[in-house]
Amino acid sequence: MERPAEATQKAGLADYLAAERTLLAWIRTGLALMGFGFVLARFALFLDQLHFIQTRLPQEHAGFSLWSGTALIVVGVIVNVFAGWHHLRMSRALDRGEKLYSQPPVVAVAIAFLLAVVGIAMAIYLVSFRNSAHSGSQQSKEIPMSSSNGIVEVASSHSVDQTVEKVKGILQAKGVMLFALVDHSGEAEKVGMTMRPTKLLIFGSPKAGTPLMQASPSIAIDLPLKILVAEDVQGKVWISYNSPEYLQQRHDLPKDLLQNITVVKTLAEKAGE
Repeated sequence: MERPAEATQKAGLADYLAAERTLLAWIRTGLALMGFGFVLARFALFLDQLHFIQTRLPQEHAGFSLWSGTALIVVGVIVNVFAGWHHLRMSRALDRGEKLYSQPPVVAVAIAFLLAVVGIAMAIYLVSFRNSAHSGSQQSKEIPMSSSNGIVEVASSHSVDQTVEKVKGILQAKGVMLFALVDHSGEAEKVGMTMRPTKLLIFGSPKAGTPLMQASPSIAIDLPLKILVAEDVQGKVWISYNSPEYLQQRHDLPKDLLQNITVVKTLAEKAGE
């Protein structure tokens, strides 16, 4: 009996071990992609927190790293699924004694190019974030931040005492009367308590305030106008005041009288410069 030209050869132990090593290599690649994607997605949250701490302004474009990280996690899952399917296919072929021919590493090359593209995109993103964060920190001194309770905060580039002196100088130049200067931190020190520098300025003009109270007597609760100059836990100084629009809505003031209290906005912005 003649033997076939190509006899079926049973796969040896080395073949199965090689297939298993290939599987483990693909699993490591998939896990690395998922891990990197998770770090990248969390990096977006880190950038949000860092940007808010530095500027007290919300970050608007950190979604790129979040979506990129999520996409990498999905790719990692696909790689692991592909690795399992490929290993099963190879093991069955080895069991049947089929000869395995080498195939071009299309998937590996595709993943290498994908990571290269992601790396370039992240480098561009980090450079743009650095530039925007730098410009944002410079502009944050001029952009007021309003909260839901009607309080507006403006960053000051000076100490509390220097800011207070600037406010007093501007009031004097505009002919606005300073009724009182309440040193909350100083009063706390007198009773043996510590408090970060906090001072309240109460000011106004009967010529501007009287028409407001005639139109809506309840606004007398919020008059004279007030500006709070205080230092936060990071040592940054903030100028706080009631939004003129908030006072208008709260006391149902006529719109034509809104200009009588908008002086507080201009005053706070100039004092923070």
